[in-house]
Amino acid sequence: MICRMNAPGQAAALFGDWPEAILWSCLQGVMGAVYGDDPAAPRSAAAILGDFCFLAGEPLPELAEQALRGRDSCILIPRDSRWEAPIARTFGSRAAPITRYATRKDPAGFDRPYLQKLASGLDKSYTIRIIDEDLYDLCKEETWSRDLAAQFPSWDAFRNLGLGFVVLQDGRLVSGAASYARYREGIEIEIDTHPDFRRRGLALACGARLILECLDRGLYPSWDAHTPASLALAERLGYALSHPYPAFFVTAR
Repeated sequence: MICRMNAPGQAAALFGDWPEAILWSCLQGVMGAVYGDDPAAPRSAAAILGDFCFLAGEPLPELAEQALRGRDSCILIPRDSRWEAPIARTFGSRAAPITRYATRKDPAGFDRPYLQKLASGLDKSYTIRIIDEDLYDLCKEETWSRDLAAQFPSWDAFRNLGLGFVVLQDGRLVSGAASYARYREGIEIEIDTHPDFRRRGLALACGARLILECLDRGLYPSWDAHTPASLALAERLGYALSHPYPAFFVTAR
C-alpha cells in the first residue's frame, strides 16, 4: 500500500547520492512529500514537489501515478533505467520522453564581479526588486509568473523559506528569478519572463541578482535546466553542465 512517509529521510538510501535540490528538499522534510510502499523500510519511493517526481528503488507504477493526483501533468525522473518500461506501460502515449540537464554544484564557480555587472546592466526603464508580500501576490496573478511563488502556499511560507527578485517596468512585473524549492543548504532556481519581454537580458540580470543574494546568505543556488535554452542561460551565469539525464513529461489525459 502506498503511504506518505512521516519520516521522509528513511527513504534516502533508495535515492543514494543523487545531487538534486528538489529531491533534497523532500528528503529533508523542508518542502514536498515522500511516498513509499512501507513507512519504515520502503523498497520503492517517490519524492514529489510541485511538478516534479523523483522515483527510486524497485519500480512500482502506483508510485508514479501518485505524482499525477490532483495535477494535469508532471515530470517523472527515474533513478535508473528499470523504471522506464513500467512508466511507458502505465502511461502509454501520455508519457513523453524528454532530456533535462543537471549542472555542477560548485559554489566557487561563480564570478561575483561579473554577476554584479549583469545585475546592474539593465537600462533605467527597469527596476529589480526583492520579492515582498505585494510582489508575491503579483507573481501569482499571471500564468507565466506563477511558478515564481506557486510552491509556497502563503506569503508567510515564502518569507520563511523562499527568496526571489523580480524586474518591474513602470510597476508591471515583466521577469523574475526565485526559489522554486528550498532545502536546508540552498534553493532550486526558477526563472520566468513575460513572453513580450524576452531576449532583453531581464532573466540574466534577475538571475545574477538572485545568485549573488544566495551566496551572501550562504545558500547554494541550484539550477537544473529543462531545455538547452535554459542551460545556455545557466552557463552565462557561471554554471557548467554536469550531465544530461532522461525524464518523462506525463499528462493526466
